[in-house]
Amino acid sequence: MSEDTRTGVSDTRTGVSVTHRRYVPYGHAHYGGSLVDGAYVLGLFGDVATEVCIRTDGDEGLFAGYEDVAFRAPVRAGDVLEATATVTRVGRRSRTLALEARVVCRARPDKGESAAEVLAEPLVVVTATGTVVVPGTS
Repeated sequence: MSEDTRTGVSDTRTGVSVTHRRYVPYGHAHYGGSLVDGAYVLGLFGDVATEVCIRTDGDEGLFAGYEDVAFRAPVRAGDVLEATATVTRVGRRSRTLALEARVVCRARPDKGESAAEVLAEPLVVVTATGTVVVPGTS
């Protein structure tokens, strides 16, 4: 929970976290090896950020920007991705979010056309810090 330095009041919105899961369809593969472009994950981050804004402020909010985007591992068609946004700072109208995307299931074409497996440990594929703005809040 963050504390407003002007008022000394803690903000219960800090720490709120939202996670979405989504299967990556083969139609989204743009590159050899069934690789999917990084923008696909940024779209997922926008979705979880929207739900965070709805839950914390009753408004869809607007994504203002990203910082420290790191593409750590490839995303492939057939993956099941888990994207999480967690509020780390609450300003008057802005919210800072820690964003992380993980692969939790992955296709196994080496074992068969439709073979896949649940990963023993999720694979972190993208991390970022994002800023959203919620209009009309105080």
